[in-house]
Amino acid sequence: MLKALDRLERRWRAHFNVAPTDVESWRRARIYMLWFDHAVLRLFWTNQMQIAPGVIRSNHPTPGRLHRLKRRGVVSVLTLRGSADSAHYATEKIYCRELGLTLHAIGFSDKSAPPKASLTALIDKFRTIEKPFLMHCKSGADRAGLASALYLLVIEGKPLAEARRMLSPRFLHFKGSKTGVLDRVLDQYETESAGRDFETWLEESYDPTRL
Repeated sequence: MLKALDRLERRWRAHFNVAPTDVESWRRARIYMLWFDHAVLRLFWTNQMQIAPGVIRSNHPTPGRLHRLKRRGVVSVLTLRGSADSAHYATEKIYCRELGLTLHAIGFSDKSAPPKASLTALIDKFRTIEKPFLMHCKSGADRAGLASALYLLVIEGKPLAEARRMLSPRFLHFKGSKTGVLDRVLDQYETESAGRDFETWLEESYDPTRL
């Protein structure tokens, strides 16, 4: 019974998870975003915070929130959900284009250790992205938390202890869950840094398989 329900849910997901190109696909994409991607919760809950001058973290923004952020001066958006052919990326790309916001995408999972290439690309993007910018994942709890920690640690030069606060229950991130693998990136760095800055350690010693 459970397997049958799972197969049915997957079929419904695939049916509605489309890039909008016409009236019908827009209807399906909106249904997907609202219910399957849980945007109905994000209408009221933003998990939003400014972590540094010109840098904001949050969950996946609604069109209305993108409009309000644009009025506040935000010019760039960095999604940590990747650029896969999906309703959440396709609709965000359209909304950003309509508002004149530049959308950047870097993807990694919240339940497995990020590849070195993804972390390197993320840090490189921090140095080139135009500010003010918003970075987000789906819930704003896990991937956005690690990205925020790395921004404070690498770009702002903050202590590791301060950077760690970006991964906390305050943002609904829980180290004891599967997403705790993201905390272990910082744990491994703390154990092995031997006086090296994060980027040097990342290049020389980071091993996601050990996490």
